[in-house]
Amino acid sequence: MKGYIEFEFDLPEALLTSLVRVFDFMDSAVLAQENVAQIADAQGVYQLLLDGQLVYIGKTDAEAGLRKRLERHARTIQHRLNLDATRVTFKAVRVFVFTAIDLETQLIRHYGKIAPVAWNFSGFGSNDPGRERDTTNVKPDGFDDQFPVDIDRFLDQYFPSPAKAAAVLTQLRNHLPYILRFEPARPRTRQPHPELAETDVSLPEPPHTARAIIKAVIAALPAGWQATAFPGRIIIYRENKDYPFGTVIARSIQN
Repeated sequence: MKGYIEFEFDLPEALLTSLVRVFDFMDSAVLAQENVAQIADAQGVYQLLLDGQLVYIGKTDAEAGLRKRLERHARTIQHRLNLDATRVTFKAVRVFVFTAIDLETQLIRHYGKIAPVAWNFSGFGSNDPGRERDTTNVKPDGFDDQFPVDIDRFLDQYFPSPAKAAAVLTQLRNHLPYILRFEPARPRTRQPHPELAETDVSLPEPPHTARAIIKAVIAALPAGWQATAFPGRIIIYRENKDYPFGTVIARSIQN
């Protein structure tokens, strides 16, 4: 009829098209703390690139904004074998109106038609999987499999010595850019095991590595302690166990 027409605006497709255009014409910056610190901690979408190749797409909300998420990723890529952190760059776009659109999925689908987005769904940026996952393997060709943690890298941190084992491990955990988990006094608590809290540790002369510190801690503890390295983390427990996908760093044998 005259004077009337029905029009449906495809908002998700329009937003996707605009974002792809913005990303494609943006220059990337090295994923380093000094660059990320200048970004608004707001909702948006971002890309990570390895040697210029897109490897990860993420989305943030206002509570865990772009700056926090990228700071976490900048930390994750540190102390990794086979990976110079300067090879990783980022592009971030603040989006003021999100609606209910799943931009992350749409962007992954769009760019995935061109080439695989390798780090999405690869375990990259995951939280500690917990004790129940220590016997399972990481994803083949996933992030941790390709770039395992480097426990022999020198640390730019001063560690007082002698000190209690719990204090040494807590400081080391806070400094390392990957997961270090050690046995608590009780399950699901942060209070360290009593033997960790009571044992004095003398560290070797600096510079220190994670391996050297952990071996010194294990050597000082009573018999029965073990440190195990996995591709993405280190665990220290009162146990004597061979893990199918972990490598023993040290076992305590003193009485």
